Formats: sequence, C-alpha cells, structure tokens
Amino acid sequence: MVTIKSKREIELMREAGRIACIAQNEIEKAIRPGISTFELDKIAEDVIRANGGIPAEKGYPSGIRGVPNFPGSICSSINDEVIHGIPSKKVILKDGDIISIDLVAYKNGFHGDCARTFIVGKVPESTKRLVNITKQAFFEGIKYARKGNRLGDISHAIGNFVENNGYSVVREFQGHGIGSKMHEDPGIPNYGKPGRGIRLEEGMTLAIEPMVIMGKPDILELEDGWTIITKDGSLSAHYENTILITEKEPEILTMI
Repeated sequence: MVTIKSKREIELMREAGRIACIAQNEIEKAIRPGISTFELDKIAEDVIRANGGIPAEKGYPSGIRGVPNFPGSICSSINDEVIHGIPSKKVILKDGDIISIDLVAYKNGFHGDCARTFIVGKVPESTKRLVNITKQAFFEGIKYARKGNRLGDISHAIGNFVENNGYSVVREFQGHGIGSKMHEDPGIPNYGKPGRGIRLEEGMTLAIEPMVIMGKPDILELEDGWTIITKDGSLSAHYENTILITEKEPEILTMI
C-alpha cells in the first residue's frame, strides 16, 4: 500500500533527509586515497547520531537464512560493486577508484535515504562520464515526478536516458517508497514504459535511485550475501535521493 504523508510526517521526513545529506557531505570531504571504508562508516554513524538520528542500515535484516544482518552504517561499493558493499578496515581506497555510498538516516519515526558515487583521486574521463550520467539520470527521472503522472514515466525516463548514453541499468534492484519504513510501496524500476503504473499523488515520498553499469547489465551476489557486483567486472555507479511529490515540482528531501 502506498502511503500519503501528512504535513507533520513530511516535516519529519525533511529532518531525516537533512541528516542523511549532512552525512553524505561529510563523507565527501573525507574521501581520499588511503582511507578505509570502515573510517567512512564511522564518519556517517557519528554525524547521524550527533544530529539525533540512527543509521538505519546498521543491523538491517538480510531476510535470508544464514546471512547476518548488515553490519555497517553505510553501504560502500567500490568500482565493480553495484550496491550493498560492506565497510571494512581492510578495504582501503586507492587513486582511481570510484565508491558509491548509500546511507539512511532514521529520526522520529521516519527515514531519509540517499546515495552518491564519489571519485577517488584521478580517474579516466570515461569513469567521470559514468558517474555524471548516473547522477543526471536521476534528474531526468524526476522531471516526471509530478502529481498526475504515472510511476512508469519516471522509470522510462531514467532507463531511456541511461541506455541512450551507452550504459545499462540494473534490473534486479530498484527504487522504492519510503517513510516510516525504509522500504515501502511502490517499487520503482529504472526502466519501463511511460503511462504505466500508479498515478502519482501529492504527499507521496519516493526514493529514486538509478544504478548504472558501464558494461552489460548482468550482476552477481558475493558469498557475504550482501554485495552485488557486475558480472563482467565493469564499473558501476549509483545516485539516489528521497523526493516528495507536491502540487508542482518535486521536492528533494536529501539535498540541502
């Protein structure tokens, strides 16, 4: 069931989104060759807790027998890791890497969810282009995130933009509704046909998140039960924000 947020709930989501954005900004400042993903994880947790929130990804259940709950406050996915990379003291960023940071702040009963892909040191122009196209795909999608449009309009705009630029979208994972739960209805694929899906209504809150692969769209899951990688070893980027459907333009809750 898709929930429509009240004015009070929207204010609480703005606060959760603000905290998530602050945490991403602090991580961006710290990104450099030689830092571990464990250190980035600690920065995120400290910032979120200092602002009265809780890192919602920490302890998130896998839902799979034998796979432990997620141990980090962030998902830190490097190079060919698409999503759900696990922070570790052993994973050290090096010059030429890209890293996708996905984090969720929870405060006063509501969530703010956002992801960014950061460049580490110097990378080829082709890598910069992947990161930029992934970010732009989000903004292409939310051009259609308006009251009265269909959910498929967003999905189609993202997928069409990505594929027209020579990249692939991940099909097994998608964006989602968000609110009192981290993952709510509806699911939001990064591909599809326009004019399909539910009609967008004022007060809906959605996490729109293009996941883009430089090569073929095929993915694999590592033995840790969490980390998703590209099958062909090509680079992947991720960009996400929590948005609010309004009477007019969508409001991005995780950008300040």
